Amino acid sequence: CATAGAQMTAIEMDTIRATFEHLRHAGKAALMPYLTMGYPRRDSALSLVPALIEAGADLIELGIPFSDPLADGATIQAASQQALNNGVSLSLCLEQVAALRARGVHTPLVMMGYYNPIFQMGVEEFAARAAAAGVSGLIVPDLPPEEADGLRQAVHQRGIDMIFLVAPTSDNGRLRRVAEYSSGFLYLVSLTGVTGARDHLPPDLESFVMRARQATSLPLAVGFGISSPVQAARVARFADGVIVGSALIKAISATSDPVKTAHDFVAGLRAGMDHPEEV
Repeated sequence: CATAGAQMTAIEMDTIRATFEHLRHAGKAALMPYLTMGYPRRDSALSLVPALIEAGADLIELGIPFSDPLADGATIQAASQQALNNGVSLSLCLEQVAALRARGVHTPLVMMGYYNPIFQMGVEEFAARAAAAGVSGLIVPDLPPEEADGLRQAVHQRGIDMIFLVAPTSDNGRLRRVAEYSSGFLYLVSLTGVTGARDHLPPDLESFVMRARQATSLPLAVGFGISSPVQAARVARFADGVIVGSALIKAISATSDPVKTAHDFVAGLRAGMDHPEEV
């Protein structure tokens, strides 16, 4: 039964590669909002993910709650802690991905989480369960590429992309090495520091993307610090993907209607990216 479910998922899912190729031919950048699973309520992802897709999201990044999210700033740390308080575990996150697929979600779902819960579950078991659930890609920010062979091979064997991050401080040699380990896309951290909405984008962000462009043919998605339609539109001019997390989580946290607020926030980002002359 599990095998049949995995085969069905593979047929129904849009792949990360196909999504970026389609958008490239359309002359558009991918919009990838981030949600912390289990926030604000235990089952919020089941209603938030479809709302984000309806609003124009091309891929969804799903954060696995963890007690010590060292790459994240205060906004996502607080969301992660609330999700843990709601009883959310890695197993429940995988169950919710499977539920989203069963409800007809085709959009690539990229899980982002720290290595400890995956290690505790067991690399092979996690990879098998993630594939059966319909996970498209995996980001593990505290696992360097050089130490990720076991997990990378386990997920690749099951058709899941392993995506690694590079920082603005990465030299050209490092960019090439990390890109060789990555599939799906390369995650460019826009700034030195943790996640969090910023008022201004780094002035050297475009040159960083251009350096990465020379190092790999993978799509390049930029995250950390993007918080408004204007910023998203700017990044979409030179990157293949725009990742927005903390600003969306902050908007959700400040409303009594998370689904509508999330939809409207992402629709605003999409409009800014598609019609930059209007923002």
